[in-house]
This record gives sequence, C-alpha cells and structure tokens, in this order.
Amino acid sequence: MLRIVTDTASDITLAQAEALGVDMVSLEITFEDGPCPQSTEEDFRIFYERLSRCSELPVTSRPAPDSYLRIFLDAKAKGEEVLVLSVSSGLSGTIESAFTAKGMAEYDKITIVDTQQAILTQRMLVEYAVQLRQEGHDAASITEKVVEMSKNLVVCGVVGTLKYLRKGGRIPASLAVVGSMLHIKPVIVLEDGILKTLGKARGHAAGLGLLQKRIEADGVNTAYPVYFGYTSDKTLTQQAMEKFSQQYGWDHTRMHAIGGIIGTHCGTDCVAVAYVKNN
Repeated sequence: MLRIVTDTASDITLAQAEALGVDMVSLEITFEDGPCPQSTEEDFRIFYERLSRCSELPVTSRPAPDSYLRIFLDAKAKGEEVLVLSVSSGLSGTIESAFTAKGMAEYDKITIVDTQQAILTQRMLVEYAVQLRQEGHDAASITEKVVEMSKNLVVCGVVGTLKYLRKGGRIPASLAVVGSMLHIKPVIVLEDGILKTLGKARGHAAGLGLLQKRIEADGVNTAYPVYFGYTSDKTLTQQAMEKFSQQYGWDHTRMHAIGGIIGTHCGTDCVAVAYVKNN
C-alpha cells in the first residue's frame, strides 16, 4: 500500500483528499485578527473576503514537522510506503518540514518529491499519482512518472489587481496607482519553481491574450485535462474556459477554486490556466 501525502498549497480540500485517498498537511494563514483555515471551498471564499478588507497581507507559514510525523509513524506501523508531493521549495519551506519528519520517523520507505509546482499543477500531479496507484503501479514507478510529468506542467494566470502586489512590497505604491488607472493586469507564470512575470497587459482581455500566446508557444498535450482556476470571481474563469475551449477544441477541462496560500500573492479576480505542454 502506498500513502500519498500533499499539502494545502495544492488547494485540495479535505473532502476531496478523502475521496482521493490522500493525506493532507496544512500550511497556516494568519491575518492580523487571527488564523484563516483552508480546508473547504467556503474557507477559500472567506479568505478572499478577509483579504479584500485587510490593511496588511496575511502571513503564510509552513506546516510543523509533527504534521508529517503523525502520518509517517502511522505508515511505519502498518508497513506502508509513503510518497510526499510537496509544494515547490521556491515558494515555501514546507518540504523542509517533511524531511525533518522523515529523519524523526527513522523510516526508509518515505520518498519526498519537490514538485516545483503549486495550486492547479500540484493538484494535477496528486491526481495523476492517485490514478497510477489505482492502476497498480508500484511506488518507484509512480515517483518516476510524477517527476517526469512535473517537467512538462505549466500554470499561468492574469492577476486582477495590483493592490496585493503593492501590499506585498513587490511594486511601489506609486506604480500601483498609475497601473490601476491604466487597468494594468500582470500576467504571471510558475516557472523553475517560482512565480515570474510573463508580461503586463492593459485590461483583462489583453491579459487573456498573453495567456493564449504562452499556450500556443508551448502547445497543449490534450491527452491530459486542462485545468482552470479562480480566486474570488468564478464567472471570469468560466468565461475564459469557454472561450479557450471553443478556440482550441478542448473538450476535457476542469475548474477549481484557488485558496489562500498562493491567493495571498495573486489576490482577488485572478484567472489561471494549467496544462501539460507538448514535449
């Protein structure tokens, strides 16, 4: 038996994790007035409500090693193998907690993978690993296939507002004011395990245009589904999914909510798309 473990940067809810047969550990989000759990899509909605009202961005923190250790010791007692699919080390120190817990567990049947991914693409890897487990692949084969897929995953998105980039100190306040007046929408991509700027567009439609240019440059492997993500406005993402599906003939798409771990940086009204690119 293989235990698959991931974290809440994947935006997999506790109910979804239970359905998949996956163990979850939680990164913490704390606003000035207290913590904000991220276990359900209702929690995600509450997070964006609080984010829109806060004067300072919330603080995110990695799970304590004990969160992993409980799972590892249970697996050890049952003789189960463990595969941890962690959020990118370029975004969080979460994987360090997993390695610390492995040392404490003194159990060799634990494999820890830095997925170099987060949100939609981290979810894709977890779901792929679950599929392979159901098909009867062993732990070594699943690890190899997941690592290989990770190299071909892309997630990018249009940021709805400069407000949260300003609050996070990523851009000067003066630039945020001018950018907001001009309706500038940053377009970001998770690349080499970190968030990078793909470009800046004037308006949401132009931002989607930049996403399309990236999609067309990569090519999409339609043997796998294309995922769309939203932060606070599901309608924006629904419209983008319909537009892209019609234009590219995609008939295998899914839409998921993006929680607060990465949403702290993306902010409200973000539209994201994730796919497996052609080799």
